[in-house]
Amino acid sequence: MGSSVILNTKTDAMNGSSYLSTKPIDVKERLIVALDFDSSEEAMSMVEKLDDTVVFYKLGLQLFMAGGYIELVKQLVEKKKKVFVDLKFFDIPQTVASAVRQLKDKGATFATVHGNDKILEAAVSEKGDLKILAVTVLTSLDRKDLEDLGFQCDEKALVLSRAKRALQLGCDGVISSGLEAKALRDDLGENFLIVTPGIRPVDNDNVDNTDDQKRTVDLEEAFLSGADYVVIGRPIKQADDPYKAAQDFQARIAKVFAL
Repeated sequence: MGSSVILNTKTDAMNGSSYLSTKPIDVKERLIVALDFDSSEEAMSMVEKLDDTVVFYKLGLQLFMAGGYIELVKQLVEKKKKVFVDLKFFDIPQTVASAVRQLKDKGATFATVHGNDKILEAAVSEKGDLKILAVTVLTSLDRKDLEDLGFQCDEKALVLSRAKRALQLGCDGVISSGLEAKALRDDLGENFLIVTPGIRPVDNDNVDNTDDQKRTVDLEEAFLSGADYVVIGRPIKQADDPYKAAQDFQARIAKVFAL
C-alpha cells in the first residue's frame, strides 16, 4: 500500500489537496513509540535498544501501575528524549487541574485529558508549556461500541464535535484516528495538533494485527490524512529486531515528508 499511497500524495500535493502537515516539526520526532511494558526497567531496555532512532516516547497506564512512572519521565528527559504522558486524566475539574499542575514542570511534552468542557478547561488552566491533547474517541471503539455507550451518532461526527469544543477551550490538539483526520482538517484547519494512535502495518505477517484496535490506518495514510504525529507500539515492540523496525518506520516517514 505504501508506494501507491505515496504516488497519490504527489498528485494531491500538485493539485493543492494534500493534508500533509507543514508544521515545523523535526521529521524524526513525528514517530512516537509507545512503551507498553510491565516495568520501568523493561521500558528503558527498549529505549536503549532503539537508541538514537527514536526521540519521542509515550508512557501509558500500564507503566503507571508498574511504579516509578515520574522517575521514568525524568530519566527520558535527561536522555534528551521527548515524553508523551498518556494517562487520559478524567476526574472532577479541581483534581484534573491539580494533576496537570503537578506534571507541567516534569519535562513532558504532551499529556492527554478525557472528559467534558469543565475538565478540559481545568487542564488548560494549569498547563504552562505542557501541551494538552484532548481524547476524542478511542481507536478501540467502533460504531457499535458507541451505540452501546449511548451515543446516537457516527464516529466522525462525535470526533468532530469533541475536537471543536476542545480547541475552543484552549487545548493544543487532539488524539484522533487517521480515519477522521481529514474531516478535522477540513472543518477546523491546521492550527492544532493531531496525534494518531493505532498505526498498523497492513502487510506485516510478523505482527499480530488481531488486537483491540479497530479504527486503524497505516503510517502513510495517517500522515496524508493530516496527522502531525503517529503513535506506534506493538509493530515495533513485537518485531524480531525493534531497532530495524523503528528505522524502517522512520525511513517511511522521511519519504512521505520529502515529497
